[in-house]
Amino acid sequence: KKAAGKESKKVKPPAKPAAKAPKKQPDAMAEPASAPGISVGDAVPAFALPDQHGKTISSESLAGKPYVLYFYPKDDTPGCTREACAFRDDFGKFGALGATVIGVSPDGEKSHAKFAEKYGLPFSLLADTDKTLARAFGVWVLKQNYGREYMGIERSTFVVGSDGKVKRVFRRVKVDGHSDAVLESV
Repeated sequence: KKAAGKESKKVKPPAKPAAKAPKKQPDAMAEPASAPGISVGDAVPAFALPDQHGKTISSESLAGKPYVLYFYPKDDTPGCTREACAFRDDFGKFGALGATVIGVSPDGEKSHAKFAEKYGLPFSLLADTDKTLARAFGVWVLKQNYGREYMGIERSTFVVGSDGKVKRVFRRVKVDGHSDAVLESV
Protein backbone atom coordinates (compact mmCIF):
# COMPACT_ATOMS: atom_id res chain seq x y z
CA LYS A 1 0.00 0.00 0.00
CA LYS A 2 1.18 3.46 -0.82
CA ALA A 3 1.46 6.16 1.78
CA ALA A 4 -0.80 9.10 1.20
CA GLY A 5 0.81 11.81 -0.90
CA LYS A 6 3.89 9.80 -1.77
CA GLU A 7 4.30 8.17 -5.08
CA SER A 8 6.92 5.56 -5.52
CA LYS A 9 9.23 6.22 -8.39
CA LYS A 10 11.34 3.67 -10.08
CA VAL A 11 14.83 5.01 -10.27
CA LYS A 12 16.59 4.14 -13.49
CA PRO A 13 20.24 3.36 -13.15
CA PRO A 14 22.40 5.91 -14.95
CA ALA A 15 22.80 5.13 -18.59
CA LYS A 16 26.07 3.48 -19.46
CA PRO A 17 28.08 5.50 -21.90
CA ALA A 18 27.98 4.00 -25.34
CA ALA A 19 31.07 2.02 -26.14
CA LYS A 20 33.46 4.16 -28.10
CA ALA A 21 34.12 2.96 -31.58
CA PRO A 22 37.77 2.09 -31.96
CA LYS A 23 39.72 4.96 -33.43
CA LYS A 24 40.65 4.51 -37.03
CA GLN A 25 44.38 4.05 -37.20
CA PRO A 26 46.30 6.24 -39.61
CA ASP A 27 47.19 4.62 -42.90
CA ALA A 28 50.83 4.37 -41.85
CA MET A 29 49.78 2.06 -39.04
CA ALA A 30 48.34 -0.42 -41.51
CA GLU A 31 51.87 -0.97 -42.71
CA PRO A 32 53.77 -3.79 -41.06
CA ALA A 33 56.96 -2.87 -39.26
CA SER A 34 59.99 -3.41 -41.40
CA ALA A 35 62.14 -6.49 -41.39
CA PRO A 36 65.20 -6.61 -39.13
CA GLY A 37 67.21 -5.03 -41.92
CA ILE A 38 70.87 -4.98 -42.73
CA SER A 39 73.63 -6.24 -40.45
CA VAL A 40 77.43 -6.11 -40.50
CA GLY A 41 78.76 -8.31 -43.31
CA ASP A 42 75.59 -8.07 -45.44
CA ALA A 43 75.80 -6.87 -49.01
CA VAL A 44 74.00 -3.59 -49.61
CA PRO A 45 70.80 -4.16 -51.62
CA ALA A 46 70.76 -2.67 -55.09
CA PHE A 47 69.28 0.82 -55.19
CA ALA A 48 68.98 3.83 -57.47
CA LEU A 49 67.48 7.06 -56.10
CA PRO A 50 67.51 10.72 -57.17
CA ASP A 51 69.43 13.27 -55.12
CA GLN A 52 68.67 16.97 -54.59
CA HIS A 53 70.08 17.80 -58.06
CA GLY A 54 67.96 15.18 -59.86
CA LYS A 55 71.04 12.99 -60.37
CA THR A 56 70.51 9.28 -59.81
CA ILE A 57 72.84 7.77 -57.24
CA SER A 58 72.95 3.99 -57.30
CA SER A 59 74.67 1.17 -55.50
CA GLU A 60 76.23 0.38 -58.88
CA SER A 61 77.70 3.90 -59.24
CA LEU A 62 79.19 3.58 -55.73
CA ALA A 63 80.71 0.13 -56.35
CA GLY A 64 84.39 -0.11 -55.44
CA LYS A 65 84.30 2.91 -53.11
CA PRO A 66 83.59 3.11 -49.38
CA TYR A 67 80.62 5.25 -48.38
CA VAL A 68 78.49 6.27 -45.43
CA LEU A 69 74.74 5.97 -45.85
CA TYR A 70 72.89 7.82 -43.10
CA PHE A 71 69.11 7.74 -42.73
CA TYR A 72 67.37 10.69 -41.09
CA PRO A 73 63.67 11.49 -40.54
CA LYS A 74 63.10 14.95 -42.06
CA ASP A 75 64.85 17.87 -43.73
CA ASP A 76 65.42 21.08 -41.78
CA THR A 77 64.37 19.81 -38.35
CA PRO A 78 66.62 20.45 -35.35
CA GLY A 79 68.19 17.00 -34.90
CA CYS A 80 68.47 16.30 -38.61
CA THR A 81 70.06 19.69 -39.22
CA ARG A 82 72.65 19.15 -36.48
CA GLU A 83 73.47 15.71 -37.90
CA ALA A 84 73.77 16.98 -41.49
CA CYS A 85 75.94 19.92 -40.41
CA ALA A 86 78.26 17.60 -38.45
CA PHE A 87 78.72 15.44 -41.57
CA ARG A 88 79.23 18.65 -43.57
CA ASP A 89 81.88 19.88 -41.15
CA ASP A 90 83.70 16.52 -41.33
CA PHE A 91 83.17 16.08 -45.08
CA GLY A 92 86.85 16.75 -45.88
CA LYS A 93 87.93 14.15 -43.31
CA PHE A 94 85.65 11.54 -44.92
CA GLY A 95 87.04 12.49 -48.34
CA ALA A 96 90.61 12.08 -47.08
CA LEU A 97 89.68 8.50 -46.17
CA GLY A 98 88.20 8.00 -49.66
CA ALA A 99 84.63 7.77 -48.33
CA THR A 100 81.52 9.45 -49.67
CA VAL A 101 78.75 10.65 -47.34
CA ILE A 102 75.14 10.21 -48.47
CA GLY A 103 72.00 11.21 -46.57
CA VAL A 104 68.66 9.47 -47.11
CA SER A 105 65.16 10.53 -46.03
CA PRO A 106 61.59 10.22 -47.33
CA ASP A 107 61.58 13.92 -48.32
CA GLY A 108 61.50 14.77 -52.02
CA GLU A 109 64.16 16.30 -54.24
CA LYS A 110 62.90 19.91 -53.84
CA SER A 111 62.93 19.66 -50.05
CA HIS A 112 66.43 18.19 -50.17
CA ALA A 113 67.61 20.96 -52.49
CA LYS A 114 66.36 23.69 -50.11
CA PHE A 115 67.89 21.90 -47.11
CA ALA A 116 71.26 21.38 -48.81
CA GLU A 117 71.40 24.97 -50.05
CA LYS A 118 70.37 26.49 -46.72
CA TYR A 119 73.14 24.68 -44.82
CA GLY A 120 75.77 24.32 -47.54
CA LEU A 121 75.65 20.52 -47.56
CA PRO A 122 78.30 19.23 -50.01
CA PHE A 123 76.97 15.67 -50.24
CA SER A 124 74.01 13.95 -51.89
CA LEU A 125 70.66 13.67 -50.13
CA LEU A 126 68.66 10.82 -51.63
CA ALA A 127 64.89 11.11 -52.00
CA ASP A 128 63.50 7.78 -50.76
CA THR A 129 59.89 8.97 -51.08
CA ASP A 130 58.40 5.48 -51.25
CA LYS A 131 60.68 4.30 -48.41
CA THR A 132 61.97 1.31 -50.38
CA LEU A 133 65.57 1.78 -49.27
CA ALA A 134 64.54 2.54 -45.68
CA ARG A 135 62.54 -0.71 -45.57
CA ALA A 136 65.40 -2.69 -47.10
CA PHE A 137 67.76 -1.41 -44.39
CA GLY A 138 65.17 -1.98 -41.65
CA VAL A 139 64.97 1.66 -40.61
CA TRP A 140 61.29 2.27 -41.47
CA VAL A 141 59.89 1.31 -38.07
CA LEU A 142 57.01 1.79 -35.66
CA LYS A 143 57.80 4.79 -33.46
CA GLN A 144 56.12 6.34 -30.44
CA ASN A 145 55.95 9.97 -29.38
CA TYR A 146 53.77 11.23 -26.53
CA GLY A 147 51.73 8.03 -26.65
CA ARG A 148 51.08 8.28 -30.39
CA GLU A 149 52.30 5.46 -32.61
CA TYR A 150 53.33 6.02 -36.19
CA MET A 151 55.71 4.71 -38.83
CA GLY A 152 58.90 6.68 -39.36
CA ILE A 153 62.65 6.62 -39.95
CA GLU A 154 64.84 5.32 -37.15
CA ARG A 155 67.92 7.54 -37.34
CA SER A 156 70.61 5.07 -38.45
CA THR A 157 73.95 5.04 -40.24
CA PHE A 158 75.65 2.32 -42.28
CA VAL A 159 79.34 2.33 -43.17
CA VAL A 160 79.81 0.42 -46.43
CA GLY A 161 83.18 -0.89 -47.55
CA SER A 162 84.55 -0.77 -51.09
CA ASP A 163 83.41 -4.40 -51.43
CA GLY A 164 79.76 -3.29 -51.11
CA LYS A 165 79.33 -4.94 -47.70
CA VAL A 166 78.30 -3.26 -44.48
CA LYS A 167 81.27 -2.70 -42.15
CA ARG A 168 79.47 -0.95 -39.29
CA VAL A 169 75.89 -0.26 -38.24
CA PHE A 170 74.73 2.56 -35.96
CA ARG A 171 71.06 2.35 -34.93
CA ARG A 172 69.00 4.75 -32.83
CA VAL A 173 71.68 7.36 -33.40
CA LYS A 174 72.20 10.17 -30.92
CA VAL A 175 73.32 13.12 -33.03
CA ASP A 176 75.98 14.66 -30.80
CA GLY A 177 79.39 13.09 -31.52
CA HIS A 178 77.95 10.73 -34.14
CA SER A 179 79.98 11.98 -37.11
CA ASP A 180 83.21 11.44 -35.12
CA ALA A 181 82.19 7.85 -34.28
CA VAL A 182 81.40 7.17 -37.94
CA LEU A 183 84.78 8.61 -39.03
CA GLU A 184 86.52 6.09 -36.78
CA SER A 185 84.65 3.27 -38.53
CA VAL A 186 85.41 4.16 -42.16
